[in-house]
Amino acid sequence: MARKKKVQDASVLHGHHVVSGPELRATFDAAAKDADDTARVRRRVLHGIVLVLLIGLIAAGIITALAIINGRFTIPAAEPAEETVTACPAGTFDYTPHEQVSLNVYNSTSRAGLARSVADEFLARKFAVAAVSNVESGYRGVAAVISGAAGQSAAFTVQRNLPGSDYFQDGRTDGSVDVILSRDYSALQPPDLVDQTPGKLSCPRENRRDTDAEPWPVMPTAASAR
Repeated sequence: MARKKKVQDASVLHGHHVVSGPELRATFDAAAKDADDTARVRRRVLHGIVLVLLIGLIAAGIITALAIINGRFTIPAAEPAEETVTACPAGTFDYTPHEQVSLNVYNSTSRAGLARSVADEFLARKFAVAAVSNVESGYRGVAAVISGAAGQSAAFTVQRNLPGSDYFQDGRTDGSVDVILSRDYSALQPPDLVDQTPGKLSCPRENRRDTDAEPWPVMPTAASAR
């Protein structure tokens, strides 16, 4: 009798299991399900974090609002910018005749004889020169022109003859004017080029000069002329 052939298992090849289509699909379906589950868990965690933060912000806002209402917390108001304050007289002045200007000339430099030579030039222009002396000053510039309120028009006239000078007002009550010559002084304005039309006093510009800490550069004291 002929021997009956053994039926070969199609799922086994050379001793190894052959993965079938349904098994392969099942494997991928399981992996996809696991990935979906992981993503779902991550979304839930993220949503939970966002919700907690949102609740915290709302609670903080409510607490802050209650503190403001009860006066326990105040919001600082914006302060207005400080207005620039200037001591420079704002008026327009007429040119004063030279013989009406009482002038004191001081030298704060190391240049010998400067006060005397400049005073002589003012005298030649008919200014009424009184004191001529040297003085110590922290002012740095061309020249400081100083007067009280009564001498502002006279100081304006002096400045027109002394280009580049800076005006300072002090508390004197007479109409006298002091000129303090400093390191940048070079010369008076030539007489024929002096502008005699009305105008304003020229006050210091902080970006181009230094002064003492005091409001005025110096209070002149008697000393030997130079």
